[in-house]
This record gives sequence, structure tokens and C-alpha cells, in this order.
Amino acid sequence: MEEKITDVPVASGEAAAPDSTTMVEKEAAYEKFVWDNLKRNYIGNYLHGMLGMTGFRLVNAPTFLPAYLHMISGSNTIVGLGLALQQVGSVVSPIVGATQIEHRTKVMPAAMWMGGLARLQILGMAASGWLLSGQSLVIAILGFMFLFGLFMGAQRVVFGLLMAKVIPLSRRGRLQAWRNATGGLIAAILAYFAGRYFIGANLFGNGYGVTFIFAFILTSLGLTALNMLLREPEPPTLRKQTKLLERLKDFPALIASDKGYMYFLFVQMLATAGRLAVPFYIIYAGSTIELTGGNLGLLTLAYLGADTLSNLLWGYLGDKTGFRLILLVSLVIWIAATVLLMNVHLMPMTFLAFFGLGASQSGYMMAANTMILEFGSRDEMPMRIAISATAEGIMASIGPLAGGIMATALGYTTVFGVSIGFLSLALALLIFAVKEPRTARMSTM
Repeated sequence: MEEKITDVPVASGEAAAPDSTTMVEKEAAYEKFVWDNLKRNYIGNYLHGMLGMTGFRLVNAPTFLPAYLHMISGSNTIVGLGLALQQVGSVVSPIVGATQIEHRTKVMPAAMWMGGLARLQILGMAASGWLLSGQSLVIAILGFMFLFGLFMGAQRVVFGLLMAKVIPLSRRGRLQAWRNATGGLIAAILAYFAGRYFIGANLFGNGYGVTFIFAFILTSLGLTALNMLLREPEPPTLRKQTKLLERLKDFPALIASDKGYMYFLFVQMLATAGRLAVPFYIIYAGSTIELTGGNLGLLTLAYLGADTLSNLLWGYLGDKTGFRLILLVSLVIWIAATVLLMNVHLMPMTFLAFFGLGASQSGYMMAANTMILEFGSRDEMPMRIAISATAEGIMASIGPLAGGIMATALGYTTVFGVSIGFLSLALALLIFAVKEPRTARMSTM
């Protein structure tokens, strides 16, 4: 057994804990359940991540959806608005989602609801291209992007908690490495063929719609596999159910109680603000190279292929060193790749820039999503995930819209420069204020 069993302190609002001997026994039973069912739960999480993240990558990659929205609207501002609406949807839903699951012994039923509703929005984006046109199509896509963000925000909390419950700390990096690598490989290959044969040939009169249907099918298969395989333990302690407004009052104390988490939260917010340039990477590339369907597929291949290759490195290195180092390296690569994109005008170098952007984004996401599970107590984990998701959502809502207005008024170079500024601030704060949470946790055991 790799993790020391300790008494869990009772958070405010919880029922009084039983005597320490009983609590130790419950913790031991919980740990035994986790390790006894690790193989089954590992496979379920792997399949869910591989298939689910494959589909979500096709939707969230900074290529297909921004290019599609720009094609049907002809406006940088609309592109920024769409990405902003997607993030607005994710601002409130994580907190609501956390209050709905932090008192439950089993959260998989909520995961099925939230995950299923998120996937339906991808199907809606696909169908809109055949059923609507003109302004109605633009409005429909914007609406589905908002709802997609809404349900993805809640889903992030639920699936983050599920992983923390069933996958031990020492196994999370390699699980994410392999599921992201294989999922990224499938997504990269599919992205190339989608760009070349679906979008380039405008298959069935709506090449983007065909691409999104493939994304819907893959993500749905992943969710189904997880539901069939997962065996979820009942935690020894739970918070009592609390009303949303009362729970919001706990936020300042929850954040201030762990200085490491507080500074990490600021790093997340600054890095997310740096994402204001993401929707415009592909649009800017189109101003320097010919953005044919084939080139669009190649650049998406570069972005997702980097995700595939780098995830193996990020996952295994994170298990050995902790994920602070992964976050630091990712921010450095992100800044360097943005600088490269600003200064190249040939396809090979643009391909390299998108490769760097893909590697940095995958490293950032793995590090941020894993580090947050290592701060503070287990009972407060759903709300910590929700606070971080909400904080990121607020910054991500403002960023793309501001980026779209900035791109129209001042040009893409200014957008990229502001992005680099935010990323540099995040990097400095990470270096000087955030310690590796795994080291701090081990020192208390």
C-alpha cells in the first residue's frame, strides 16, 4: 500500500467522526477497495480518456471550430464571442456541480448525466450545418458552444473526483500519459483525414459537420465504457449537503487555508488569460500560408500529434517528480512556440510552432488537472476543483472576446504579445510562490 492511512479531519458542517480506531478501519477498507479494483477502474478510465478525449480534442483544438466559425461568420469578433460563450457556460456550472456531488457516496450517475448532455451539444453543432444557414447557423453554433461549456464545466468536477477516488496518486500520471497519447494519436490521424477528405472535399455538403459527428461518436463510446467498467468506492467521510449560497461563503477560507493552492489558483488564472490568443493561431496562420483543407489537417495533426508524443513524457515524469515541473516546462514551451508563430511565414516552421503549442497545452492541462488533486483534504476536493474551474472559466470567458476585439482593432501581433505577457507572469509566480504539493503532502505523513 503506497499511501499512508491517516485520520481525516472533520471539516466544518460535517457530522462528528466516529472514534479513531473505527476511522482507521474505514480508511483501510477504502484503500483496499481502491487497490482491489484498480485494474478494472484503470481500464475504464483509460478507455474513457482515450475515446472521450479524442473526440473532445477535435472540438477543442484551435483549428476546426474557430475556422468553421470564421468561415460562416467572416468575423474575428464572432470567433472570440463563440469561445467566450463556451467559457461563460463553464463559469457557474462547476460550483453547482460540486454542491450536487460532494455529499454523495456515488457520483457516477451524475457523471453520466453531465457527460451525456455535453456530448449532445457536439451533435447539435454537427446537425446545424445541414439544417440551418446564414445568421441562424451562426446563432445556433454560438448557442451550442455555450451549452457545451456549461456541461463541460460540471463534467470536469465530476470526472476529476472520480479519478481521485479510484486511481491512486502514484498511478495518475502514467494513466493520463497513455490515455492521452493513444487518444491523441487517434485524434491526430483523424484530424488529418478530416481536414483533407471531410472538410477539403466538403463531404456530404458539410465537412465540418461530419468531423463533429465523429467526435460525438467517439466521446459517447468512451463514456459508455467507463459506465460499464467503473467500480466506485464509498468514501469514509463526506460533507453534509449544503445550500449553494451557504457554500459560497466558505470560499475565502478554503482558498486562504492553503497558500500553495492560493498561488496555484493565480497561476491558473494568468495562464488561462494567456489563452486569449488560442482561437487566432489558425486564423493568423491563414494570413501567412495558404489555409487549404490539407494544410488545415496538417496543422491540426501537428497540434494533436505533439499532444500524443509529449503526454508519455509528461505523465511518467510527473509521477516521478510531481507535476509542478511539468507545468513550468509547459509554460516555457508555450511562450517559445507563440514567439515562433509570430515570426515565421513558411509551412514547415508553422507546423513546428503548432507542434510546440500542442505539446505545451497538453502538458499544462495534465499538470493543472493533476496538481489540483494533491492540495488540501479529500473532503474539500470537489469544491477545490470547482473553484479552479470557475476561476479559469471567468478568465477564459473574457479572454477570447477581448482577443477578438483586439485582433480586429490592433492586429494579431498585439494579441500574441498580450498572451505572452500573461504566460510570463504565470511562469514567474509558479517559480517563486508555488511549491510542489506532493512534497508538501509527503512531509506531513
